[in-house]
Amino acid sequence: MATGKINVSVENIFPLIKKFLYSDHEIFLRELISNATDATLKLKHLTSIGEAKVEYGNPLIEVKVDKDNKRIHISDQGIGMTEDEVKKYINEVAFSGAEEFLDKYKDAGKDAGIIGHFGLGFYSAFMVADKVEIITKSFKDEPAVHWSCDGSPEFSLEQHDKTERGTEIILHIAEDSEEFLEDAKIREH
Repeated sequence: MATGKINVSVENIFPLIKKFLYSDHEIFLRELISNATDATLKLKHLTSIGEAKVEYGNPLIEVKVDKDNKRIHISDQGIGMTEDEVKKYINEVAFSGAEEFLDKYKDAGKDAGIIGHFGLGFYSAFMVADKVEIITKSFKDEPAVHWSCDGSPEFSLEQHDKTERGTEIILHIAEDSEEFLEDAKIREH
């Protein structure tokens, strides 16, 4: 198992992200479903041009609410990620230029449209979750991986036994966000 620190140039960036960018807590669901949709469309494109030698099938994006365990699962059967891709896209890209980004946009924090352009959309999950896990298996012939982070700059990354292609995001819902465990609240968004 690997552990490490997320590449972050600002101390305690999660509270900053929350304060400036995510005044609308519901955005987390849109962002994560958007990511799942992108992963599915990328796979469709790669199979259509012959770069992904897999069966595209009829991929689904599922949102499951597990009230008892206070979790929301968002899963897709899209392109998935390798260990290197998780390191790059989750630990590095999402924080590249974070300091300048926050300085530039802190007064325009209500403009949700800017979030996705900087790879910060995934981190909107920490608006409602005190721990986020990613279990992902790439369409490439590489082992699945499990990434976990509790909202601090610390994360863990290890191999996983997932055999199906795609990504599952597991949000461990924080006490102050338990209304998102109500089906009606999720369906609203």
